[in-house]
Order: sequence, then structure tokens, then C-alpha cells
Amino acid sequence: MNLLRALATVSGMTLLSRILGFVRDLVIARAFGAGMATDAFFVAFRLPNLLRRMFAEGAFSQAFVPILAEYKNRQGEAATHTLVSRVATVLGLVVAVVAALGALAAPLIIYVSAPGFSGDPGKFELTVELTRITFPYIFFMSLVALAGGVLNTWSRFAIPAFTPVLLNIAFIGMALFAVPWFDPPVLALAWAVFLGGLLQLALQVRPLMKIGMMPRFDLDLADPGVRRVMKLMAPAILGVSVSQISLLINTIFASFLESGSVSWLYYADRLMEFPAGLLGVALGTILLPSLSKLHADDKAEEFSSLLDWGLRLTLMLTLPAALGLALLAVP
Repeated sequence: MNLLRALATVSGMTLLSRILGFVRDLVIARAFGAGMATDAFFVAFRLPNLLRRMFAEGAFSQAFVPILAEYKNRQGEAATHTLVSRVATVLGLVVAVVAALGALAAPLIIYVSAPGFSGDPGKFELTVELTRITFPYIFFMSLVALAGGVLNTWSRFAIPAFTPVLLNIAFIGMALFAVPWFDPPVLALAWAVFLGGLLQLALQVRPLMKIGMMPRFDLDLADPGVRRVMKLMAPAILGVSVSQISLLINTIFASFLESGSVSWLYYADRLMEFPAGLLGVALGTILLPSLSKLHADDKAEEFSSLLDWGLRLTLMLTLPAALGLALLAVP
């Protein structure tokens, strides 16, 4: 497959998602501003979003896709479908428990992740309520990450790249039309997270059925493929967690500052993520299945050549973006 064409497809979908993301942030800023309510929501949303980046789209994808590509190339369709089903079953059960525990332990989680909120009972209680609504998002997105890994391995890049658009649409729709139905109004944003996650998961069903990889319930913890995925996740979690933990530390410090500080931090982070998501993540999405296939086929020279191409292209595109953000930071 032409990698530049695949990159253009993924980048185009990602660009659409990022543009809608900016519209989303503009709508939220216009409707809610930067104050106590938005601080509470951004803290509540950051926690499941952090877990999503660390475990679902981060460590899990890095561990699962190479093994999936190996099964696809060497084991055949039946064995690959069994692997997908067993991994999906274990993943679904684990993240369901995590989501339930997160909702139950929401007060403790907020006390640890935003300790400054404890001095304002109203703000603290609102954040806890929002957290309990948003935490199931990690369940939806973990399964979406699995589906995306499967579709990308089959070179079906468009649907996984388009999927995040649905979350932005849910945000925009709820912020524009559903706010009057909620008290306090910011609850509309929390339910937008829940709805967006559900829509993203629903979008994966038909494409998975078309390639014959729709998972079924099949619990087998002794499966060698499942064990390999779990084993590979440990170092991947360590690698992904560094940047995500730094965001959590920033939130902890911001929680002690004046109302609106967490919101300002969120908006700045969104600006920084625009080029990273548009270029870096898109390139990684299309390269990982190809690199995994080359590794499975023991084509070391082609593997190194493709990796070198990806690194050069990344530097060529992201260095100007970083310079532009630095120069345009001040109005």
C-alpha cells in the first residue's frame, strides 16, 4: 500500500477531527468560559482520557498490533479471529472493572489528582459527579482502540482515523442544544463524553464484520497470544506514562491556583496537541502495522529503511510546527 496515500488519508481525517476539536473548544469556551464549572469538567475528563492514552491507545496498541500482524501473516484467519476475540474479552472485562472502581472511588481520585479542589466543597462535589459520568469512557475507548488496531492492520485506516470526529460532534451538539436540560449545565459536557464514547464504539461494528474480525466472548487467560500481549504491555505502559503523568502533575498544581487555571492549561495543551496529532500520531498509525509486518517477516533492512523514512518525515513536519507555536504563543 502506498504509505504516503495512507498518511494523507489518516492526516485528512485527523485534520477534520482537530478542526472540529477547535470548534468544540470555542463552543465550550463561549458557553462556559473558564471558571469553576469548566475546571471541574476538565479534571473529570482528564482522568479517563489519561487512562485512555496510557493503556488503550498507548500501551495496548503498541503491544497488540505487532502480535496481531504476526498472527495475520503466519497463523491464518481463524487463529487471528480467535486472538482478537480472546484479547477483546480480557480487555473488556478488565476495563469494565477499572471503570466501575473509578466511579466508586471518584472522591479519592479527585482528592489525589486535584487536591486544591478539596478546599471548595461545591467544586469538589461537582468534579466527583462529573467523574462518575465520564469514567465509562475508558471502557468504550479501550474497545475502540482494539478495533482500530485490527482495522489498521487490515489497512482500513479511514474509519479509525474518522472515529474521534464523533466525540467532537457529541460535544458540540450537547453544548449547543442540551445545556438547558441539565442542572448544573456543565453536566451536558460529561454526558457528551459518555455519548461520544458509545458512538465511537458503535462505528467499529460494521467494518469489523466486513473483514470477519468481529470479536465474540471467549475468555482464555492461558492463551499464548493473550499472555504475550499482556507481557508486552508492561514496558509500553512505562514508556507512555511519562508524558501523561506530567499532565497529571500540572493539573495538581493548577488545582491550587485561581478558578480557571485548569481550563487555561487545557486550552494550551489542546494547541500543542494539534500538530502532534495531525502529523506524529497519523504517521505512527500507518507505520506501526507496516513495521510489524516487516518484523514478522524478518526483513530487517526494509524495517530500518521504513523507520528512517518515518523519522525524517516527522522531523521535517514537526520542527516548523513547534517553531510556529512558540512564535505565535503571544497574541
